[in-house]
Amino acid sequence: MNGRRKSPQATDSVILATIRRRGSGAVLVPADFLEIGSREAVDVALHRLVRQGAIRRLARGIYHFPKMHPVLGPLEPSAEEIATALAGRDRTRLQPSGAYAANALGLSEQVPAKVVFLTDGPTRTVKIGPTTIQLRRTTPKNMEAAGRLSGLLIQALRELGQDHVTPARMTHLKQTIPADKRRMLLKDIRLAPAWMHPIFRELAEDEA
Repeated sequence: MNGRRKSPQATDSVILATIRRRGSGAVLVPADFLEIGSREAVDVALHRLVRQGAIRRLARGIYHFPKMHPVLGPLEPSAEEIATALAGRDRTRLQPSGAYAANALGLSEQVPAKVVFLTDGPTRTVKIGPTTIQLRRTTPKNMEAAGRLSGLLIQALRELGQDHVTPARMTHLKQTIPADKRRMLLKDIRLAPAWMHPIFRELAEDEA
């Protein structure tokens, strides 16, 4: 008979082949496979692949095809990789914020238990191990610099506060961010609060 549905084994094989093409380290959600089968069929197939040890389940609806280390075993994905998978394959943008942004620039050694990404998509929260990852819907203005150094810097400075942007932290930024990238900050200076403008200018004009 023509038009018969794929067998469960065939669905599993196609999904596993797709996962392998994504490569080790990939973070996956069921929506990645809806061209292969219905949501129910995809969910069942992913559960079977978890039981077989082919992939790991990080949280409800989030899976991982781990990269293996010869000594450490499966390596955990980064918060950014998980957030990107949560955001989906539509044109949702992400902007690290809060303590995570400050940590990413080396301005804070605090490793936050809650990692927040601003987004122009829907708000979502997931807990993976001890870490909570939240996608928090925000205004279009807050997303204008998403994906650029200026966006990360604005969020990191906002987390620190004006009184905590010390000479030592400015020196760190000058030494760790290449001068050509720092010069690009002036293009987005209008997106930063007024108190950050002198910081942007100093970083853009100083050759470290």
